Amino acid sequence: MKLLLWAGVIVAVIWILRSKKSSKAAPPKTPPPAPTQAPSAAGEAEKMLSCAYCGTHFPASEAVSGSSNLVFCSDEHRRQYLAR
Repeated sequence: MKLLLWAGVIVAVIWILRSKKSSKAAPPKTPPPAPTQAPSAAGEAEKMLSCAYCGTHFPASEAVSGSSNLVFCSDEHRRQYLAR
């Protein structure tokens, strides 16, 4: 009977020591930093254009120019449009 009592005390002491050790080792939880968006040079949104072939909207900086002031989202769509 004394053996069971000592075993219980030893298990309790080990459990308490481990719980204190793990609480000290864990870094404090801080929320992740909020994602920041890079502002454009002028602080304004970039103009969006529509592809003459597929109708997809894309930023003006990615436009591929075609004949008669048409714009395309890619060179492949420009070639396919002109091949019609």
